[in-house]
Amino acid sequence: MAEHPPAASGQSGLSIAALIVAAMPGLTPIHRRMGAYVQANLFRAATMRIDELADAVGASVATANRFARALGFDGYPAFRGALVRGFEATLAPVERLRSAQESPAGGDALLGASLEQAEVNLRLTRSDIDGAAADAAVEAILAARRVFVLGAGSSAFLAGLMEHGLMPYHNNVQSLAFVGGPTHAARRLFSAGEGDLVIGIAFPRYVDDTIQLARRAASLGARVLALTDSVNSPLGQFADLTLCVRSERRLAANSDAAVLAVIEAVCDAVAYRTKRSAKAAADMTEFVLPWLTKTPSGESNPSTPGSPNRPASKARASSTTRNHKKPKR
Repeated sequence: MAEHPPAASGQSGLSIAALIVAAMPGLTPIHRRMGAYVQANLFRAATMRIDELADAVGASVATANRFARALGFDGYPAFRGALVRGFEATLAPVERLRSAQESPAGGDALLGASLEQAEVNLRLTRSDIDGAAADAAVEAILAARRVFVLGAGSSAFLAGLMEHGLMPYHNNVQSLAFVGGPTHAARRLFSAGEGDLVIGIAFPRYVDDTIQLARRAASLGARVLALTDSVNSPLGQFADLTLCVRSERRLAANSDAAVLAVIEAVCDAVAYRTKRSAKAAADMTEFVLPWLTKTPSGESNPSTPGSPNRPASKARASSTTRNHKKPKR
């Protein structure tokens, strides 16, 4: 399951690998060992500080700096910057986490910042989504013969939640996440065509499985609705319909909070637009009722201390009375 990296600009990790190969004959033994390590661990090396790379090969910091100069860079920072260039989107959360840990903050501050970021994402998403685009997405779901939902990584869980939300109001909704992997999803999509809708959920760091499966379904004539961060994302570039959702997150690749909110909003709109949706919801509720916890209407669970019908103090007193009754003589 490969991630879909952004296009590298300038010298990337891959071109540095070629540079190392070309420079190998003229390097010292310790520099050749360092070069071999970088070639075998391009991504890991891109995340390493100079002391970490030096420790990994049993060399000094000065040796690591001379290695970078031997490759034509001004020093290790320039070398690492070029190495990172092919992995910007992938490494960004790692770098943000590293920076955050270097200036510790309290748990309350981190929690507040995370919740504030989710709030900002949701507010910006609400202003970004065009009403006509949202209506078109809902109409596409209602008109589809079958709805397939694709997602990988954390988006796989979102795909399952979207299937769960749409299922009462559409006769054929299938999440292809978690079911036999991408090859099984491809088998399920083999029969897709005109009249079918594929909903793809993909955010940085984009996973190729979702992109390739949606693209193949589109080639068979199915329409594609993208839930993604931009019309220029790998999925948005070929989707028929796109709902753009803000997903920035400080210490991880992306946030799912606003994405889930949009999914719930779309499901609500589909429910509202579906004929007999209230009856369908009632019928489903009745069907699953045996598996739901039953409590008397308007009453709390009688075993819960402090319930409205049984104050906590009285409940404790009653319990004490029962447990300490004097035996009858």
